[in-house]
Amino acid sequence: MITTDSTIHEDAVRTTTIHHPIHLLDRVAMVAMRLMVASMKGSVNGPSAREPFDELMGKTPAADGVTYEEAEVGGVAGWWCRPDDAIAGAALLYFHGGAYVAGSARAYRHFVGQIAARAKVMAFVPEYGLAPEHPFPAAVDDAQACYRGLVEKGFGKIALAGDSAGGGLALALLSSLVDKARAVSALRPVGAAVLSPWTDLALSGVSMETRAEADPLLTKESLASTARLYLGGQDPRDPLASPLYGDLAGLPPVRVHVGEDEVLLDDSLRLGERIESQGGTVQIHTWQGMIHVFPSNVALLHAAKEALDDIGNFLRQQFVGDPNDAINSISRSTATT
Repeated sequence: MITTDSTIHEDAVRTTTIHHPIHLLDRVAMVAMRLMVASMKGSVNGPSAREPFDELMGKTPAADGVTYEEAEVGGVAGWWCRPDDAIAGAALLYFHGGAYVAGSARAYRHFVGQIAARAKVMAFVPEYGLAPEHPFPAAVDDAQACYRGLVEKGFGKIALAGDSAGGGLALALLSSLVDKARAVSALRPVGAAVLSPWTDLALSGVSMETRAEADPLLTKESLASTARLYLGGQDPRDPLASPLYGDLAGLPPVRVHVGEDEVLLDDSLRLGERIESQGGTVQIHTWQGMIHVFPSNVALLHAAKEALDDIGNFLRQQFVGDPNDAINSISRSTATT
């Protein structure tokens, strides 16, 4: 049974946390998956992880009706994922995960295609600069350049998305763009959807300790290692590196999906609390028994399919404003843009 905790304010802003119990068949699949990845725990700790990480992410099956094309947007190379039925004038800018030291647009293109197909939107995945070759704020600079490039191409509605480090990058970009729009006339993103986002490079969340044993992939030590490589001595609480510490007022609707068995769980929960406290609309979905960025396992997990369906519905709602999409989603959100 799905349980929901909601807070509704006088201005109709809603903050909701939705808890999803594990599906019976997913219990079996997760046992097998944990055995498969047991040797990988803490292995994403530097550039040596790039090849095996890309190999793992490349296993996500391609979505039907989506074509893929290498391209450049805003001077940054990447891949377009183009559904046959894409909404005109809309684009999704998706930032891949990999702890800022690994991951690639090519390896992620099929996973992002799964989201693009459900949202019915063209998605661009940039090859933003990775550490240690390109330390902070290189990834942020590339993200900003890509967004400007999409605006220059004439896209009138743009949403942001990402997972893990890419989720944190999407949120950092979102906050900076909203802040810029306060001072000058600029196109604001219509919303953001993030999966297991890394929002606090200071690693201060309690789940770093309470979920340390349950998490089969990440460790506080490996995250600290990649944070050092990325930050290059900069403050881990800089809002462009750790959006948890930024100005989150005035953000468009945000959707978050996170596994309950991951050390980054608290990065999502605290993000939701901070967005709510600053008057925003956010919905946090927590999934029992699920691990870091579990929706990438769409071929194996019922939870992955349900999470991706919800993200697709949410994003499409931001682009077209069809109330039926919100009603047909896993849960209803009162988000407005």
